[in-house]
Amino acid sequence: MPATTDIVATYKGPRRAFARILGAGQREDRAIMILMVGCTIAFVARWPALARQAHLEGVELNMLLGGTLMAWLFIAPLVFYALAALSHLIAKLVRGQGDWYGARIALFWSFLAASPLLLLNGLIEGFVGPGPGLQIVGFLWFAVFMWFWLSGLIEAERGN
Repeated sequence: MPATTDIVATYKGPRRAFARILGAGQREDRAIMILMVGCTIAFVARWPALARQAHLEGVELNMLLGGTLMAWLFIAPLVFYALAALSHLIAKLVRGQGDWYGARIALFWSFLAASPLLLLNGLIEGFVGPGPGLQIVGFLWFAVFMWFWLSGLIEAERGN
């Protein structure tokens, strides 16, 4: 299935969609690709806000873009891997039966699946700026991301 179809399916039923993704087998190349696409979308989502900041503060946009590129495409993936490992260890403490791959793919997929809301958040931050709209969409993105992640982690830690 295309990723866009899986993203829509995740909004309809995250555990069912994640079970299908997990059932496709363990492929680390797929996991890193899901993570890198999610991080790339997060980087793109920052563009409107960075353009606004550059305009309002009179700073060089390329410098802001370079720092954000470094953060999202080089540092964030390492943080995501560490966070996935930590979530798996915590799941093991509460008798989770899954494996490291399941914990990774649960986090990575959740981040990618919630990315449409992250793009909306970036647009609001760039074109409207700080305010209640940005806070509401930011909270909505975080809530959806956590819903997807916890649903996926529960499914992954159920075991076979």
